[in-house]
Amino acid sequence: MKFEPRWIAWEITQRCNLHCIHCRTRADVNKKDNLTFKEALRILDDISSYARPTVVLTGGEPLLRKDVFDIAKYGMKKGLKMCLATNGTLIDDKVCEMIKESGIQAVSLSIDGSSAEVHDDFRKQEGSFDGVMKAVSKFHQYNIPFLINSSFTRRNIHDVENVYRLCKELKPVAWYMFTVVPAGRAKDISEELLDGKQIEQVLRWHLEMELKEKEMIVRPTCAPYYYRLIEEENFKNRKTLKLSPGGFKGCVAGQFIAFIDEEENVKPCSYFLRNAGNLKQQSFSDIWEKSEIFRNLRNYRKYKGKCGRCKYLSVCGGCRVKADAVYGDYMQEDPSCTYSPI
Repeated sequence: MKFEPRWIAWEITQRCNLHCIHCRTRADVNKKDNLTFKEALRILDDISSYARPTVVLTGGEPLLRKDVFDIAKYGMKKGLKMCLATNGTLIDDKVCEMIKESGIQAVSLSIDGSSAEVHDDFRKQEGSFDGVMKAVSKFHQYNIPFLINSSFTRRNIHDVENVYRLCKELKPVAWYMFTVVPAGRAKDISEELLDGKQIEQVLRWHLEMELKEKEMIVRPTCAPYYYRLIEEENFKNRKTLKLSPGGFKGCVAGQFIAFIDEEENVKPCSYFLRNAGNLKQQSFSDIWEKSEIFRNLRNYRKYKGKCGRCKYLSVCGGCRVKADAVYGDYMQEDPSCTYSPI
């Protein structure tokens, strides 16, 4: 299998106007931007000299950077597929016009509840739900392709089917259902994270739903066990989003995706607890090809515990973040997997 970067999430700021309970970067409105515009262009030059992945500008809230659209324009000029991840509360006519003018190809929004009561509690900001609804309306008005990300813990998992129905009404290109992993602020609410049985239950619901869903692309995220269920059900011909790393296997951290934080640290995914290298000292290609962490994640013979013995390892992979959080070893078995290999 050829491992090439298809999708990179890039944290261009740690500032944010919300204070979400699961934020991986513990973003705050009072933080300062450390990444300069000149450094941002250097990173885009570096990436584009090696590959042509989708690059998602994220944060924090990337719209708090005045140069976000200049960064996006430069990335498009370099042949990268530039996208934007926003909480949706800062979207207005001017922002929509700049999204269109910059060439950004798609935008992701976050909806974590089917009502203001549930969503605003998750995002810790009154009015954030109404802001996202207005953003959806603006995106339809300006014909901007968007997808919706929804994150779930025990706090809001009761609302998952309602969120799905709401998303169908909002007509995004895709709906991604995230099961929150122990990173950033989510480590402070470990008692709220879904356990293995709860994850298995919601994934079986998702599979039944996806088998019937004909209008939008749906994907569970940070839930690699879903691909074991797909194998068991022999589910073929799934729809996939052209800007995504694909929908053919579970954990693709360090295999087809990567994350770059504001300090230029490169990680296998947005939630990974360790750094694989830093772009101030190394090129992206050097890190991608030579990092011990990345190489380990691509070598299934190095996986430990029941993951290492599992016949579904190559399609699932387990969550390496959860393994690291519990065992201090990202190659250990996924502690939330309920499957027992024979």
